[in-house]
Amino acid sequence: MPLVVIRPRSRWVPINLRGMWEHRELLYFLTWRDVKIRYKQTVLGIAWVVLQPLLTMTVFSIFFGLLARVPSDNVPYPLFAFCGLLPWQLFSRALTDASMSLVEHERVITKIYFPRLLVPISAVLASLVDFGVAFVLMIGMLFLYHVRLTAAAFTLPLFLLLAVVTASGIAFWLSALAVQYRDVRYVLGFLTQIWLFATPVAYPSSLVPARWRPYYGLNPLAGVVEGFRWALLGKGQPPGPMLWVSVGVVVFIFIGGLLYFRRMESTFADVI
Repeated sequence: MPLVVIRPRSRWVPINLRGMWEHRELLYFLTWRDVKIRYKQTVLGIAWVVLQPLLTMTVFSIFFGLLARVPSDNVPYPLFAFCGLLPWQLFSRALTDASMSLVEHERVITKIYFPRLLVPISAVLASLVDFGVAFVLMIGMLFLYHVRLTAAAFTLPLFLLLAVVTASGIAFWLSALAVQYRDVRYVLGFLTQIWLFATPVAYPSSLVPARWRPYYGLNPLAGVVEGFRWALLGKGQPPGPMLWVSVGVVVFIFIGGLLYFRRMESTFADVI
């Protein structure tokens, strides 16, 4: 009889593509489950996806656009703010849900085996559903303000991908940390509040001196938000050094998050 030796994969191998492909149906069910649970037993249901950025845009328009007179690069401020809120809402929702996803799926993780990486990834994919609904409202606002899409709109999927990869990379770090340290839940809310005002959502990055903009790109969401505005509104110059700095930071965070997640994966079932 042939001898078959089963060994665990190296914990430094960042991703088990074969295992994830074999469990691809599980990824679909986890994603769909997150979408259904999010709006279960709510009065307005998925309408919250539109109301949240719409109300935030209204507050920003009153305090930043009307009272503080924050410049908006010759774009109506409500449109300027909502265009920045789209990627930000996607990022913050994906980060919040994915970071605590392992803890919330405690019963499944302790009973059966499957690639644990599917859990935070499913939470990020579920946030894309919310983004799609809010994006319909964005298209309506473009028609309302008579803004025509340009050839730059074809680059929008690239900036969307950058936002998803950013949220995923950070979520890999935080979800693995949350298994051992439940403080992550409380730190995350504080972190996203500060991160919002460190990102050019309510103001343009042109307020930052030109010599400091590449360093401003160390905030990966800076390049994403400015890229969204350039792609949808067709205003300003194409993203330059700031975007490339953001891309470099995102790649570092994503690969580091995969390695750390893989390193800690074997302890999840025991610690959680």
